[in-house]
Amino acid sequence: MGWLPVGDSYEISLVDGKVAARSVGPRAGGRPLKTLPKALRDDPEVDRLRQLAQWLDRHAAECLARVDAWVMSSLPVPTGLLARIWPDPAWRDALRDLVVLGDDPAEPGLLRDVTDAGDLRVVNLDGETVRLSPATATLPHPVRLPHLADLREFADELDVAQRVEQLHRGTWGKPAELRDRDTTVTDFRGTTVPNRLAARAATFGFRVSGSQVRCRVWEGGHTVEAALWFSEDYWDSEATLGALSWSVVEGPTLRLAEVGPVAWSEGMRMATALSGALTGKGEKA
Repeated sequence: MGWLPVGDSYEISLVDGKVAARSVGPRAGGRPLKTLPKALRDDPEVDRLRQLAQWLDRHAAECLARVDAWVMSSLPVPTGLLARIWPDPAWRDALRDLVVLGDDPAEPGLLRDVTDAGDLRVVNLDGETVRLSPATATLPHPVRLPHLADLREFADELDVAQRVEQLHRGTWGKPAELRDRDTTVTDFRGTTVPNRLAARAATFGFRVSGSQVRCRVWEGGHTVEAALWFSEDYWDSEATLGALSWSVVEGPTLRLAEVGPVAWSEGMRMATALSGALTGKGEKA
């Protein structure tokens, strides 16, 4: 944004999301000052600019959360909607370089631009920028991406940094052989977490409810919740993990064979993270 005059001696603007000031006049260098002058700290214009910065931060966080929900659900998004929100820097920052699928689910590409008409410009695995004109676009969860390994390698070659974790999100495939009646995974049972589990869960974005840590996904027309039981010793802040299970929200507990690939992967990711085998970047430690 531009610089706004405040009094006779200064101008203010947002620089890297913070209120900055610079001196005006024939001897002013034009560069932002290192600190905000004391005379400006209580100025109404500075306060309004601070409020704008706070709103922009909240807006950017909301955009990231919405796009993350689109990736988690793998639901089609109308390209007309993408065209309307793309000019907004917060939306564009959240969406750019995510893998997108158009009409052909076997032809993924990195999203680079959206035209006013809703056409998508993507970079495909051949390194070519192509134009797609689907009515809807899908931002798939990585377990649903074709050529995932190739896409990860391609993104690394291009030094792509996704704001929403997609390509390098940890994924877990469901074992081919599961007993029909099994409803729990016991691989993590007995694992001790040395620090307070609620704090660790919060760093990964999981919810704690009673003696369970939970995460939800939308899959197969239902909201499915993975729940990991734990017991906690409040005297020394240690927690011991229990069984992992899945259920339809406000519905039945699922047999393991019934759990979809996204719900399975996210539940295993949650349990692995809480057991300490996953770092904050979604990589196995």
